[in-house]
Amino acid sequence: MAKILVTGGAGYIGSFMVRKLKEVGFDPVILDNLSQGHEKAVSGFRLEKIDLVSEKEKVGALFANEKFDGVIHMASFIQMGESYKNPAKYYKNNVIGFMNLVDSMVKNNVLKLILSSTAGVYGNPKTLPIKEDDPKNPLNPYGETKYIMERMLEDYDSAYGLKFMSIRYFNAAGAAMDGSIGEDHPEESHLIPNVIKKALNNEEVEIFGDDYNTPDRTCIRDYVHVLDLVDNHTLALNALFSGAKSDFYNAGSGSGYSNKQIIDAIQKETGLEVKAKFISRRPGDADELWASIDKIKSGLSWNPKYDLGVIVKSAYLWHKTHPKGYNG
Repeated sequence: MAKILVTGGAGYIGSFMVRKLKEVGFDPVILDNLSQGHEKAVSGFRLEKIDLVSEKEKVGALFANEKFDGVIHMASFIQMGESYKNPAKYYKNNVIGFMNLVDSMVKNNVLKLILSSTAGVYGNPKTLPIKEDDPKNPLNPYGETKYIMERMLEDYDSAYGLKFMSIRYFNAAGAAMDGSIGEDHPEESHLIPNVIKKALNNEEVEIFGDDYNTPDRTCIRDYVHVLDLVDNHTLALNALFSGAKSDFYNAGSGSGYSNKQIIDAIQKETGLEVKAKFISRRPGDADELWASIDKIKSGLSWNPKYDLGVIVKSAYLWHKTHPKGYNG
């Protein structure tokens, strides 16, 4: 049974990832400092509480004492707006922490890695849908750190034989179909959970920007269910074990929805009334980001199963039954 280390495994996507790995026959081990993750989300799984930045020696010791067959890296900070206000936090965690991880991997001959990356590496695209070989021009420190991580992996592959798959997310969303686990960030920055939680509390939600160059003047994004994401990570991992070369893949639905369309979908699927207030847009927010997923369909035989309606309904069930998240 292959043993897989999942960094950030107690976080939103990580908690789904470890369940998927266990389901398909892997032995997942979690590394998480719990700054963003929740121990309750991974009850029953092995958790090593280690910080990749400040506890480099512990990271090295973990790799030296264990025999990991691969790593799935999900321990990045992800808030675009915060990355503008505190770029040092993002460069330390996302770049230095990642370097500590991959150095320990190479030293201990663990040479297979799946990276959770982002559509933010593209910036404001010249053409849509976005393809993997389109220009990379990150518009914020968060996207820049992810692009640095990808470039590091290309160099580590060339120099040390570290094989990787970088999965560029286009807005992960949704929750478990039974409402058992879901999205619970200390400071939620994602649209769907923010709108649902505010509507459940009969509160006004602030939406960034209504002056975009789009049909309804709100920005357009591509949403993919978290269950679909962990499926393609598993396919990517199996591909590496089968000898596939390193590569980059977009992971989205292949279509885009505006913020106003998301609000309409939430009202339709949940019956909630959404009170939206549009405020100034954030710097670094692209007008439209949606993915071409032709490459991942052909390269990994992956197709997203869940549409926007399922994403919204599953997220609603989670937030309705866990109004305080994992602390409720």
